Amino acid sequence: MKLKHYLSLIFIIGAFFIFVPLAKADFDPNYIISDAEILDESSMSLQDIQNLLMAQGSFLANYMVTDPDGKTMGAAQAIYDRATNNHISPKFLIVLLQKEEGLIENPSPSQGNLDWAAGYGCPDSGGCNERWRGFWKQINSASLQFRDYMDNPQLYHYQMGQTYNILNTDHDPMTVTPTNLATAALYNYTPHVYNGNYNFWKIWQRYFTRNYLNGSLLQAKGDPKIWLIDGNQKRAFANIGVLASRFDVSRIQIVGLADLDKYATGDPIKFSQYSIIRVPSGRIYLLVNDNKRRIVNMTTFKKLGFNQAEIINATDADLNSYIESSALTETSNYPTGALLQDKKTGGIYWVNEGTKAPLWDSILLKTKFKNKKIIKTTTTELNTYQTIDPIKLDDGYIVRTKDSPAIYIIENGLKRPVDSADTFIAMGYKWTNVITVSLKLLSLNLDGNPIISLQ
Repeated sequence: MKLKHYLSLIFIIGAFFIFVPLAKADFDPNYIISDAEILDESSMSLQDIQNLLMAQGSFLANYMVTDPDGKTMGAAQAIYDRATNNHISPKFLIVLLQKEEGLIENPSPSQGNLDWAAGYGCPDSGGCNERWRGFWKQINSASLQFRDYMDNPQLYHYQMGQTYNILNTDHDPMTVTPTNLATAALYNYTPHVYNGNYNFWKIWQRYFTRNYLNGSLLQAKGDPKIWLIDGNQKRAFANIGVLASRFDVSRIQIVGLADLDKYATGDPIKFSQYSIIRVPSGRIYLLVNDNKRRIVNMTTFKKLGFNQAEIINATDADLNSYIESSALTETSNYPTGALLQDKKTGGIYWVNEGTKAPLWDSILLKTKFKNKKIIKTTTTELNTYQTIDPIKLDDGYIVRTKDSPAIYIIENGLKRPVDSADTFIAMGYKWTNVITVSLKLLSLNLDGNPIISLQ
């Protein structure tokens, strides 16, 4: 199939073009796209396809196509129909059209570009088979061909799990072992890593994968595993109980497999909030958020009201991702933290490790501290704790104020405005998770860059 080379990711923001080079280092020639994604015929609606063509300024946005029965339709309708009828992803066809003839971004393609839109029947050796000329025939035949690659892989040269020496147009030959059916199918259609299948991967990343914010809870469609994006890595929760002990499960965003594949895998999150862990050395720790607090001895353990039946044995490596904070001694108060309210003033504070942080908005009692009981106390006791900065909104919160329609996502302590409702929905956020906070509370988080969807 014909090959083209695309060099940069382009964002259009107002009148400015921002070019973001795509690094080859992230590309794995053994795994280019998941099987589920190439077969996801419902991944885009007809309107989604039309919107993408219009956003890219594509000639196809207004191009009319005639099928073999003489029915005339728009290119978006043809792509949608062929994907649905042949049970292949419309996203896949869109990327193929861009890889082969640049049709998704070309405002004025030649008739030849349109006639050989998917590169079907056009071998690298030259000469296209006239039988397959025409836009409708191209996308129909290509989608049928890929469906057959997936259904009958044994009939084709490149097979999953087999190793091949693959030639390239401007790169040394490479040894490739396709690790799934979809990747093998791509090599059967275009038997090159560079620039053919590398271009496919690059365009797919550009159109259909997104960068998610630290603090996001992500779940791939059809996969039970849930991940936390943390430090630009994905960390799996051991089970739903571990997740629910620290986060609101309603915050989970449903994403594509490719969105998760782009993140390196970090340490799993194995333990629930406030777990008591014993490592091989015999040291015992209390886990609080991302911290581990050593319990200095068993006298302290008993004084704090813990039970030996609660102890979980683990390895030192299991606690690598936790930060060691102040140890718990017999004089420690509120080891898991506590909400203390001044009986005189009514002010509420989060007391933890000898400090008190004021709460500036009651919404925090329904979100961050929704399972915490308020303990009334005296001003005298509160004065024994050092006052620190007020409690801020945590990463992952979706917030607005009552006086403004602007929506913000909190990431790395910054409030990042979402550029549009379309971006909000495309990123998998839910309107039901938006909470209204006071401007005073929101002002504690400094401004971050706007969130702009790639699609």
